[in-house]
Amino acid sequence: MKRINKFLLSGIIVGLFALFGCGGEDVTPENINTVEKINSESTVSESTAVFRRFWSDPPTLDPHLTSDTTSAGIVVEVFSGLVSLNTDLQIIPDIAENWTIENGTIYTFTIRDNAKFHNGNKITAQDFKWSIERAADPTTASPVADVYLNDIVGAMDLIDGKANEISGIKVIDDRTLQIIVDAPKPYFLAKLTYPTAFVLDKETVQSGGRDWWIDNPVGSGPFKLDEYKIGERIVLVKNDDYYREPAKIAKVYNHLAGGQGMAMYENDEIDVVGVSMFDLDRVLDPEEPLNKDLRAVPPSFQIGYIGFNGAMAPFDDPKFRQALNHAVDKELIAKEVMSGMIKPAYSILPKGFPGYSPDVVGLDYNPELAKTLMAESKYSDASNRPRITISVPGTGGTIGLDLEVIIEMWKQVLGVEVDIQQVEWATYLDELDKQSFQAYAGLGWSADYPDPQDFLDILFHSESSMNHGAYANKEVDALLEKARIEPDVINRMSLYNKAEQLILDDAAWLPLWFTGDSYILVKPHVKGFEMTPMIIPKLHLINLDS
Repeated sequence: MKRINKFLLSGIIVGLFALFGCGGEDVTPENINTVEKINSESTVSESTAVFRRFWSDPPTLDPHLTSDTTSAGIVVEVFSGLVSLNTDLQIIPDIAENWTIENGTIYTFTIRDNAKFHNGNKITAQDFKWSIERAADPTTASPVADVYLNDIVGAMDLIDGKANEISGIKVIDDRTLQIIVDAPKPYFLAKLTYPTAFVLDKETVQSGGRDWWIDNPVGSGPFKLDEYKIGERIVLVKNDDYYREPAKIAKVYNHLAGGQGMAMYENDEIDVVGVSMFDLDRVLDPEEPLNKDLRAVPPSFQIGYIGFNGAMAPFDDPKFRQALNHAVDKELIAKEVMSGMIKPAYSILPKGFPGYSPDVVGLDYNPELAKTLMAESKYSDASNRPRITISVPGTGGTIGLDLEVIIEMWKQVLGVEVDIQQVEWATYLDELDKQSFQAYAGLGWSADYPDPQDFLDILFHSESSMNHGAYANKEVDALLEKARIEPDVINRMSLYNKAEQLILDDAAWLPLWFTGDSYILVKPHVKGFEMTPMIIPKLHLINLDS
């Protein structure tokens, strides 16, 4: 899914690529706490407890249009689907109280009898059929429906405008929904945790028009949208009729107005903030009052990268792309520029993610080889080389320090010069989906579910709409397609390893960073605030100590 705008992450952790950097000293158990998972027996009244955080204006709050972490961080709290992931990244029942799987292809879900939308309407199997078909309907223009629904029999026919419904979704009765997939696929159930499969209230959507989600986004999740004032705030309130355990806090106040996150935290305007490289030395000091609030954040299943459009010159030449990869000293940048806050990425899959293998290794820093490859490329003559423009999200601010250093390395090692184009975030996402950019940076990919299909297939299969760089390799496609239906786990992961190695050798991207040692400050009265490797907090688990 989720594209991460790393230039919007200076406050709370929508994703910790924010390059929050740290100082040079080592972190020891004596001067840092671990993330708390305890609940307090002495809590603020649930009717008055307000959790405050720093956020950004989301491009959308329509689950079926969501493709970024900024939107998803709100959407997953207001809306819900058949199944969900818990904080241990296990699939658990959500609106579906149970399900059965027949022959690996027929999924039959039983809807909870007490599940309701925020307006009190009962949730039925028909609501799910309508919602998923609405996501797949071409008039909805979902940028991700074909990626997350394409395994369902008949889904692509609707997406392509060849049918009026999805033949593989059947309503057995009000509480029984059947979904048929085209082949046994181990990852399919996990795909249903993505917002594309979330249920919507038909009455609300149809009466509200295209922007129904701005004023009255009736959902079914643990929180309701109480107020959204663009550029100022998003206020969520507890859903007292939630079908699972209700939230322990009354409100979530999302500050959208910008500003300095650390200053807001110190002024007691927000309850949690990411620690920047400029502040960590200070807060690591045991004598600093903020030290007691410091928490270590586990590495996230994310990757930051620079994408190349293989359909546009000069990135249509693999040797040119390989030369750019070999010209970047990621170790130096990570250590000296970013103070160890990030870890260089030489693979696509993060360490610890299913399918990760230390034997899969990408292109390392080798300036002499970079020069050789550039000389062998069809763009060796700088006078005959198209000028490179890297597009990044933004509206006039500074670009990431890491990108500045990379551009300088390209210039020094290869004589390659680069222009930067800043694009407003929502427009940036639209242009990405159109494969309009020659090269693109300033974003990352965050896992939606713990399966390598979510990285490799979605981002690099030639027919995937999320393949923003138009990468195409028939051998990679064949491996990914075989892995989709391989029942043996070991064999399946081996197929992904082979595909990943080919992608790295082709230099489809310049993989940059995985999250390293990242830190946040959390107010002492906040309990139950968790960060998982897939980064979306579960706000209904939070309570506030009195």
